[in-house]
Amino acid sequence: MKLIHALEALTRWAGWLGAVLVFPLIGALVYEVFSRYVIGRPTLWAFEISYMVMGAIFMLGMANALRVGQHVSVDLVSLQLSRRANALVRVVGYLCFLPLLVWLVWELFAYASQAFESNERSGRSAWNPVIWPILTVWFVGFALLALQVLAELLKAALVIMGRSHQEEPSS
Repeated sequence: MKLIHALEALTRWAGWLGAVLVFPLIGALVYEVFSRYVIGRPTLWAFEISYMVMGAIFMLGMANALRVGQHVSVDLVSLQLSRRANALVRVVGYLCFLPLLVWLVWELFAYASQAFESNERSGRSAWNPVIWPILTVWFVGFALLALQVLAELLKAALVIMGRSHQEEPSS
């Protein structure tokens, strides 16, 4: 189904972006350690950059983790059920989860917009950066998770209807 493939392509791209963000995180932390212990002058920005980039990695990766089946699950019951019964359980779970995600995405959008308009700052360090960029990443991350839940819902519905969704190799 083209919609499922399009949603998963978006999720895959966001997961890749989250993975790539590990490199600036490592660079910032290495620079901070060097600056603090070799030069004797700690940075004002390393702490804030590290928690914001780590949060971005997590937020951009959670939808991809769902796509490849890496979220925590309890297989005790699901191993005993047929493929269709498992799909039905997933449909019920996703139908309960999706409205909560939509509400969360809506609220995060409002929160990021308000932070942008008010020029809200972190207040956690002397650097004190604006926080709307990380709040925007939270919004995007949960929006991507909602879209991936929709894709998973569609895949499970296809299994229930007897039209097995062809799985792509994970990348």
